[in-house]
Amino acid sequence: MRRRQPGADDGRVTEIITGPRLSPLEILALLGAAALVVARWLPPAARPRVTVAAGVLLLLATLALAVTGLRWQLLPVLAGAALALPFALAPLLPRRTGRPPAWRARWWLALPGSLACAGLIASGPVAAWAFPVPAFPAPSGGFAVGTRVVQWTDPGRPETFTADPDDRRTVVVQLWYPARPSPSGARRAQYLGRTGQEARTVSDALARAVGLPGFLIDGLPRARTRSVPDAPVDGTGGRFPVVLFSPGSNGVRTQNTAWAEELASHGYLVAALDHPYDSAAVVLADGRTITTETTSSGDRDKDEELAADWTAIRAADLGFVLTRLEGLDRGEGADPLAGRLDTGRVAVTGHSLGGAAALQAARQDRRFDAVIDLDGFPHGPASPPLTQPALALTQAITPATDPRYPPRLAEALDAATAPGYRLTVPGAAHLTFTDGPLYLPPVPSVVGSLGRAESPRVVAAATLAFLDATLRAVPTDPSAALKPYGDLTLHHPPATR
Repeated sequence: MRRRQPGADDGRVTEIITGPRLSPLEILALLGAAALVVARWLPPAARPRVTVAAGVLLLLATLALAVTGLRWQLLPVLAGAALALPFALAPLLPRRTGRPPAWRARWWLALPGSLACAGLIASGPVAAWAFPVPAFPAPSGGFAVGTRVVQWTDPGRPETFTADPDDRRTVVVQLWYPARPSPSGARRAQYLGRTGQEARTVSDALARAVGLPGFLIDGLPRARTRSVPDAPVDGTGGRFPVVLFSPGSNGVRTQNTAWAEELASHGYLVAALDHPYDSAAVVLADGRTITTETTSSGDRDKDEELAADWTAIRAADLGFVLTRLEGLDRGEGADPLAGRLDTGRVAVTGHSLGGAAALQAARQDRRFDAVIDLDGFPHGPASPPLTQPALALTQAITPATDPRYPPRLAEALDAATAPGYRLTVPGAAHLTFTDGPLYLPPVPSVVGSLGRAESPRVVAAATLAFLDATLRAVPTDPSAALKPYGDLTLHHPPATR
């Protein structure tokens, strides 16, 4: 079923280009600003040409950026250039007497000024490196990747977050699927939304959710992913196993795009959910935006009750989406994916609170054949026991870890009637299991220490190893397949102990 690209390494993500990630126009502006600082210290004969050329280059690049979009990371560069301009121009102005005018900066005054300007200019690339426009890794599988967004309403389930008795639960779902190769110039999908406006709305909501000023992550709406919107479904091979995904608390359906694209390139259909009133921002088809209403009370016992309620709602969302995918595969609505989904081989996954929802959905719905919890604390009842193989990917347990987390996770895996695997990923943090490392500063406590290239590679590779073994019956021992990616603990079913 799986078509391979020559030299493709199964389960590995192509290395991401590192660096400050400046656009060509931003690089030209940076060079112009740096040249203005340097010009003051060149031989007199070279100063006029360099100063004029640098000034023209900076002016043209800045004007072009004002039209295409000026990022905040360039503001210190422009500030440094503005401060350097008098130092660069002063030596070029004619002298009226044999003595230099009082305002002409002498070298011992110009030197600290030039150093200050250079520091401002250098801070621009540093800021662009810390908060870049995310560059998504090229998927390593043999399929191109298409994506589209659907919105489904459950007529039998009231919306419990509103007082309207006629309001019904609606979810927004993004699908990533194996697609036919698109022309080289095909426009890739916007990150975080179907349109630029939706992407900006979601980006601002995500920033508010974590207490950051929205401008810090303004690179997110500028990003393009590796999938093509509404690309034709690949017509070769058999049906695609299905993987459902629930994001973390205040997370959004696109928060694991790199992971979803990697799975789709290996022949899986990935369906990621927005959970209205829980996700940071959900933009509906009619243009309405629903923001989160799930907030912590500050009381541990009360928050556990709230989390269990939210987990139950998410689990119901996951079961409903699987039902709609089954209908889609049967041809309801003449969908292009009709007849291509293997809804007899389904995994349910999630990150953080979404991981708890995945565990709960698997307990309640035997249609799910495997479950993956990406660093999620299990909330809600621990019964009935899991009957499906389960994989829990976690960060290292430290003194700062909630002491209830390891025993609750072990309880869920130990009670299962199928093998459970806990993989502790060295160097991982909670956001390692999302797209966070692609666009947040590389602070180990926030995004881990694996790096921007390695974080998505490890998470996707471990996930694929487990899915291939459980959904595709690849003749591989899951333990052997998972061990290269971290510290593995195997939880045996009670009957085999």
